[in-house]
Amino acid sequence: MQKEIEYYFDQIFKNFYKTSRDSNFYTSLDQKLKKDIADSNFAPNMSGTENFGPFGALNFKYIEMGAINSLDLFGLDELLLFAFYWANKNNYKNVSDIGANIGLHSILMSKCNWNVNAYEPDPNTIKCLEENVKSNNLANIKVNQMAVSGYSGTAEFTRVLGNTTGSHLSGAKDNPYGDLEKFSVKVKDIKEIMPYTDFIKLDVEGEEANVVTSTNSENWDNCDMMLEVGSALNAEAIYNHLLSLNVNMFSQKNNWDIAHSLSDIPISYKQGSLFVSKKDSLPMHNI
Repeated sequence: MQKEIEYYFDQIFKNFYKTSRDSNFYTSLDQKLKKDIADSNFAPNMSGTENFGPFGALNFKYIEMGAINSLDLFGLDELLLFAFYWANKNNYKNVSDIGANIGLHSILMSKCNWNVNAYEPDPNTIKCLEENVKSNNLANIKVNQMAVSGYSGTAEFTRVLGNTTGSHLSGAKDNPYGDLEKFSVKVKDIKEIMPYTDFIKLDVEGEEANVVTSTNSENWDNCDMMLEVGSALNAEAIYNHLLSLNVNMFSQKNNWDIAHSLSDIPISYKQGSLFVSKKDSLPMHNI
């Protein structure tokens, strides 16, 4: 699959600012990618090892996570973030993967020669994460078994057995579905992370508004963030808070242009990601 993966990264690098989810470019590339990933060595009963474009060899064996599986972690939205990482490999050094799941983002961040702090509260998921890190022989990833919010302490965590990627701090989502398990986890305050971090990938399943609205302007002086927004209420809280801090928001929903109004902010993963920074533009110009 090496040539196919190189093709996708090449297309993304050339057309990054055409990747809103409703664009023709996105739709056509997404359909092709799903087929190629399903036929890759990441699929069931395959080796799990592929030459992953600019990142080189990637060992990531297939795993079931309820209704979804590890192949779903290679969607086009994810490849956009991976391309962003590679394009900025010389612009960041100390990064955090918050909501690390089984470690794909952490591994690719590490391959950018970044020092990575991976945060994941579920002990079952942590085992898979650590196995994936070990199988890729990476030494610059520190795994932290804890959640992240706007405070430090402990909290109840809800494991969603039907889709463990949707597990979350209890209360972050309304009416989670299916079989659930609940247990206590450690929580770290985002404000303890940002002073020592120049880039954060944040995917915290509904907790993102509590994370972002706890920050002050100084926290963003030297720290950028790429995040997923999970609801309209969270989008409104995040937009109003960052607007009050004079921190810029760049939305995949409008092809990574600056968000000029609340309607530009994604309200679910189906509308893509949000880049937050005091920079004047999303940094992809160095590709």
